[in-house]
Amino acid sequence: MDQILSKVGSYWMGQKANKEFDSVGDDINSLSSSIGDGTKWLVNKIKGKMQKSLSELLKEHDLPIGIFPQDATHYEFDETTRKLTVYVPQICEVGYKDSSVLRFDKIVTGYLDKGKLADIEGLKTKVMIWVKVSSISTDGPKLHVMAGLKKTRRREAYEVLRDGFSVDKF
Repeated sequence: MDQILSKVGSYWMGQKANKEFDSVGDDINSLSSSIGDGTKWLVNKIKGKMQKSLSELLKEHDLPIGIFPQDATHYEFDETTRKLTVYVPQICEVGYKDSSVLRFDKIVTGYLDKGKLADIEGLKTKVMIWVKVSSISTDGPKLHVMAGLKKTRRREAYEVLRDGFSVDKF
């Protein structure tokens, strides 16, 4: 009788342990879906998912790596919705070798596709006055910046990462 109770007890304990381990996995998944923007990367790191660099992501989508400031390294990219959110440490301006200037808010969002970043929020360019940039696209050696009207620039000017210079307001 003791042997039977021992086997039933160890079977029951094993089943209970499996349920607890499954529950922990579910808890981690629900935690990752319920926490805020800036900490999802930590949960992904714990789960073993490594995020590629922002430069790699831009290259993968045929966009020049210098369209964001050098210190904008933290980002989130939802592969299903294609939404890209880039976190810039401070409001800043970046000057490029073709004399163009982009101004970045602390959070820049847009929808990333092959050769295009569309529906951009948090980015301006200077065209006599500061104008909101709505999309950036590439076409071979050209970079098209849509800011009210399409401004075509040389892509090579945006292929180098540049530092942003702090400004007071967006």
